[in-house]
Amino acid sequence: MPRTKEQYEEMRNATRAKIQSAAMQLFAQQGFGMTNVQEIADKAGISIGLLYRHYKTKDELFHELTEFAAAGLARVAERFQSDESPSVLMKGFVQEIYEDMISGDDLANLMILMSQSFHSIGETNDGPNDVVTVNKNLIMATSKLIKRGQELGEFGDGDSWEMAMFFFAFIQGLAEMKVKMKADFVMPSPSILTAFLFTKGG
Repeated sequence: MPRTKEQYEEMRNATRAKIQSAAMQLFAQQGFGMTNVQEIADKAGISIGLLYRHYKTKDELFHELTEFAAAGLARVAERFQSDESPSVLMKGFVQEIYEDMISGDDLANLMILMSQSFHSIGETNDGPNDVVTVNKNLIMATSKLIKRGQELGEFGDGDSWEMAMFFFAFIQGLAEMKVKMKADFVMPSPSILTAFLFTKGG
């Protein structure tokens, strides 16, 4: 029987997901510049012709992946602006990071991809959703969350902007270590990840 429109769309989405997963792994492990389209197609288990039917260029694929990652960061920044307890919000976010990091490589790969996007070839960053703006907004939202937590007595003392910068630099470093160290990597516990927040006089 001929396939329905829905079945074709399902197959198309499945192929795109395979391409994205393969590209994300290769970009994180080898870098954008060192990865070619044939390698992505091979890792995805498809022909290079089929890959080109979904993405005209490697840059287009890279841009879509970074847009996906940026949208995720924007959602975190929005969540941090809620009226919920800063301690509860931060602990929940850190628990999600911990679980994602111990369950697979997707989060680590996405974080490395975001870092690479600052230096991406042939891409321009402009507008409210570009990588630089989204990162600044997230750090600002985190700084305000920490400040509010300090005012409520939930967090220890310290410059909230510096603490926010430290937190994301810490997570970024762990992502890079996970990809490089592979099986030797050990993810610190959520209590270690948030220890700096609860240290008085930090």
